[in-house]
Amino acid sequence: MRIIAFRTIRDFFEKEKYKDSEVSLRAWYHDVKNSYWNNSNELKQQYKNASIVGDGRVVFNIKGNDYRLVAAIDYDFQAIFIRFIGTHKEYDKINVKNI
Repeated sequence: MRIIAFRTIRDFFEKEKYKDSEVSLRAWYHDVKNSYWNNSNELKQQYKNASIVGDGRVVFNIKGNDYRLVAAIDYDFQAIFIRFIGTHKEYDKINVKNI
């Protein structure tokens, strides 16, 4: 998968209050970058705790569920677009299908 863009991930974990997410986000990035999924069923085989929320959106739990990462996935183009990274409290304030 092509991840667009690592900068979004880096900008998040470089903030002082989110520094504890760096190792987990880098691991997620490495795993996803080396993945090839044709559909959400294949994604769920690798990420059993991921939530498929519709409209191509997937919610990943990061760092033992301390953080949430929302991505839009285009399986045909093998591209994943980072739409949101934040805490559960921040996640609760967004509309995951519209972000």
